[in-house]
Amino acid sequence: MRAHIFLPPKSAMQSGLAGTRRWVLQYEPERPKLRDQLMGWTGSDDMRQQIKLTFATKEAAIAYAEAHGIPYDLELPAAHLRKPKSYADNFRPDRKENWTH
Repeated sequence: MRAHIFLPPKSAMQSGLAGTRRWVLQYEPERPKLRDQLMGWTGSDDMRQQIKLTFATKEAAIAYAEAHGIPYDLELPAAHLRKPKSYADNFRPDRKENWTH
């Protein structure tokens, strides 16, 4: 039973960062998923795959894992730089790139 601690990425469907500030502890699957022969559905008898714990800080998630004796993998997020954009910058006379439509 190994856990994975990470910050969830932002949604590709929206530009906001909601839901990306809390650390998540999820268990990794112990066995591969099972395929039902009759219906073709995919399932699992591993109940720990359904558990998703959230923490305010990375240290709190690590402390929980260590207190309960859970081995874990820590995934640190990549630093992302925000480039401020303005619609008016498309029409600046000192624009460096060519105008494209």
